[in-house]
Amino acid sequence: MLSYAFYNLNEDNYNRIQTEEFENTADLFSEILAIGVAKQIKQGLVKDYIDVKETTSSIRGKIEITESINSQSFLKRQLTCTYDEFSVNCYLNQILKSTMNLLLKSDISRRNKKRLKKLLMYFGEVGLIDLKSINWKIRFDRNNQNYRMLIGVCYLTVKGLLQTTRKGDMKLMTFLDDQRMNRLYEKFILNYYKKEHPKINASASQIKWQLDDEEDFMLPRMQSDIMLEYLDKVLIIDAKYYKHTLQSYYDVNTLHSANLYQVFTYVKNKQAENLDKEVSGMLLYARTDEEVLPDNTYKMSGNTISVKTLDLNQDFELIKGQLDEIAMGLYHE
Repeated sequence: MLSYAFYNLNEDNYNRIQTEEFENTADLFSEILAIGVAKQIKQGLVKDYIDVKETTSSIRGKIEITESINSQSFLKRQLTCTYDEFSVNCYLNQILKSTMNLLLKSDISRRNKKRLKKLLMYFGEVGLIDLKSINWKIRFDRNNQNYRMLIGVCYLTVKGLLQTTRKGDMKLMTFLDDQRMNRLYEKFILNYYKKEHPKINASASQIKWQLDDEEDFMLPRMQSDIMLEYLDKVLIIDAKYYKHTLQSYYDVNTLHSANLYQVFTYVKNKQAENLDKEVSGMLLYARTDEEVLPDNTYKMSGNTISVKTLDLNQDFELIKGQLDEIAMGLYHE
């Protein structure tokens, strides 16, 4: 699932990850980082300007007069200065180094521990940071775009491993809440169709409100999770990862009303925009342990709305089979 959610993992360097078995998620993360960081080292670790404060005999940058007086550094003919330095000791590299150090304390294979230790030799000038205080809202640009996937894996690793055992080792926590897991689930499905079904145009496109006039003030944005288009057919998939697939009211199980209203609205507006196409919608829930699971198809005002469940707790070939079956519905006349 991660190998599709992080689309970079489908590059040649990562292909063999899909065929390997791992004892736990931490070992998988360490494998991904070992490959990704090694590749980044070959390309060159990113550098950025960082603030450096130094007591020196040669003036550089801004003189910190108060600190120089308090430390009495002038008695040694020195001053405290602050200046910018273009260095590998930047925030992104600090996150990578700190995460790799965290993984070394976790239950990963000897092979991956050896690889991470070897890679850390290239981070000698990079400092460690407090993993609990990382600001994960990082802006990526052309210079550091290659770090996007690596930092994503660091995020999952840190959120999952920040729990220490009595022996000082790290163990994996149940860390992904519904919101984070739902986003991962969406990306997995979208990128699966992009890679495995290139004939289908798979995107997460916005849907325009079909208005009678130009007044759209305060209307919410209609952002689809997955939109599959092939010839004259369009399928809008709303991917949902919930602890409870159904809502219960007086012991009566029904679909989440907001989910159904949302996908219906998406379909009707997309249909009004493309009158010459056949537009349908699907709520695709990740399967839970609940006894009652939705598997229904409805005809609503001329459009098909279906509700299905995807069982993630099975061999991946079976997961692919379920996703491929959905795609087949677009290919058929």
